[in-house]
Amino acid sequence: MFAPRSRLHSAQPAMTQPPHAPSWTFLSNHSRVLLCLKRQPDATLRQVAADVGITERAVQRIVRDLEDAGILIRQRVGRRNTYQVEANRPLRHPLDAHRNVNELLELLLAGRQDSEG
Repeated sequence: MFAPRSRLHSAQPAMTQPPHAPSWTFLSNHSRVLLCLKRQPDATLRQVAADVGITERAVQRIVRDLEDAGILIRQRVGRRNTYQVEANRPLRHPLDAHRNVNELLELLLAGRQDSEG
């Protein structure tokens, strides 16, 4: 039997971080994937994986979670997918449910030159 692949030897290269990088961050990979797809709705999941620093398989699972929650809608355009964020959906945790996805995205996109709103 083969031993499972460790994260150190995954097919997807890990995001390079400076030596002083923290061991945790405030945002989840779900929020990062959503942010990437808001910025670039026609991005491939491979591109999103590279931007977030996780595997393409992990991005696929996250996209499925976001679709199941009604936060993300996938549309087929030719041979590619494009994604639409349902920004009026409430955040999922009870402590955050008084806010919606749009408020989170606006906060994270504020001041960025490449944001679309």
